[in-house]
Amino acid sequence: MTNPYGPDPNRPYPMADQRRVCFIKPFIKSPNIIVGDYSYYDDPIDPEGFERNVLYNYGNDRLIIGKFCAIATRVQFIMGGANHKLDGISTYPFPIFGQGWEGEMATLMNLPSRGDTIIGNDVWLGYDSLIMPGVTIGDGAVIAARSVVVKDIPAYAIAGGNPAQPIKQRFTEAEIAQLLALQWWNWEIGKITRNLSLIMGGNVQALCHAT
Repeated sequence: MTNPYGPDPNRPYPMADQRRVCFIKPFIKSPNIIVGDYSYYDDPIDPEGFERNVLYNYGNDRLIIGKFCAIATRVQFIMGGANHKLDGISTYPFPIFGQGWEGEMATLMNLPSRGDTIIGNDVWLGYDSLIMPGVTIGDGAVIAARSVVVKDIPAYAIAGGNPAQPIKQRFTEAEIAQLLALQWWNWEIGKITRNLSLIMGGNVQALCHAT
């Protein structure tokens, strides 16, 4: 019998016959990594180890990932802890090694924050892409494999390259505005299940009239 409510978002492995795709949320331990329901990570070796791809996660900046995101193998996120001072003559972090150098620790810690890294809802991050600190990737965006994202990517854009640039829009400006207002990912799961054919289709107007 078909489940009218879809898979359990709190079940780590939603597909019983394989173990390379997992919902990320059940495996998150860091308090500054926030992941929405149904967002998954695909990794043939260690899907449970998603957090190892969040690099230099030392500071207060957060990584926020929305719902229904698809994250491919080897996608990595550089966090603000990777920053070095750029306003001095040297970028070398002398104080962390102590033994007479620790006196300048306050100077070292005075780093500008680039803010939270935000991945919207229904975002597809392609294989081996790299997301730099403080960027926002809008709802419904697609990031091509091996891209380096250094600046914000608009909602429903397809972007790629190093640095990643928008290549095309997936829908018209008017349709994108409708989708952002609709926010289907926030519907109750029964409504989502009933309307999968519309959500997976390309008719924005039909989705807007879904019940």
